[in-house]
Amino acid sequence: MDIETIRAFLAVADGHTVTETAERAHRTQPAVSRALSRLEREVGTPLLQRVGRGLVLTPAGHELVRHARATLEAYERGLRSVQDVTAPDGGFVPLAFLHTLGTWLVPELIRSFRAERPQVRFDLRQHGDAGLVDDLLTGVVDLAITGDRPQLAPLESRRLFLEPLRLVVPPDHRLAGRRTARLGDVADEQFIVLKPGFSLRAVTEELCGQVGYSPRIGFEGEEVETLRGLVSAGLGVALLPAPRGGAAPLAPSLRVTDVRASREIGLAWVKDRQLPPASAHFRDHALRTSRKIHVTDA
Repeated sequence: MDIETIRAFLAVADGHTVTETAERAHRTQPAVSRALSRLEREVGTPLLQRVGRGLVLTPAGHELVRHARATLEAYERGLRSVQDVTAPDGGFVPLAFLHTLGTWLVPELIRSFRAERPQVRFDLRQHGDAGLVDDLLTGVVDLAITGDRPQLAPLESRRLFLEPLRLVVPPDHRLAGRRTARLGDVADEQFIVLKPGFSLRAVTEELCGQVGYSPRIGFEGEEVETLRGLVSAGLGVALLPAPRGGAAPLAPSLRVTDVRASREIGLAWVKDRQLPPASAHFRDHALRTSRKIHVTDA
């Protein structure tokens, strides 16, 4: 079983036709078909079966997919490690992070890291928290900057810092002229929140629960700035990170006084998977740099 055959098998398993797989690999269709047949002979059982005009996995094929992906991921990590050894100042860091951190934290971490290691390249992916965990577990990325620290046995994580959350209200809201407010002051109001699967949604529900109520959900979204815009339009209130970059906020942001309104920003990786040198160096840099980050809720 060679690596190119594994790639072809996984491509077909993911729904590509043999013709598409051959074109992507710059091989002929008969060559790919023969490779898949050899793989089935090596395994000793059919892995693919024809349904209509396409191929689908047999039960044995489903079982092999998981191991084939692990083999391919291990091979690709090995190549990266060799590249890092032969070019110690270079390397490649696959990194996933929350959307809200792409405007300030991630650029700053990368900028300061590349000041020391300018040849390192990054593959960046933005997700909600569930997508970050999926990318880690499937080996798509080495590291993920999360909105909480995922409590899963295969993962290890460290806190970077606590990010304060503000109560964001419409410009004409009864609390809009104040600098502070209690979360209990908006118990009867409609909340604008992220969809389930985002840590900020869970934090909002938990903090409201601490003061004795469940938030009444008016709208669910996937982008913090979309929520901020909807609050500005008068559609409800929200708990959101303070806006950054010096721009005037769309809606007043009030410091919360009756609960500690914050979310934990963490860095996570797969516990038993050795990080290639470039990713390991970036992990250490992020943990070290986070100690100097001063996030205030003044």
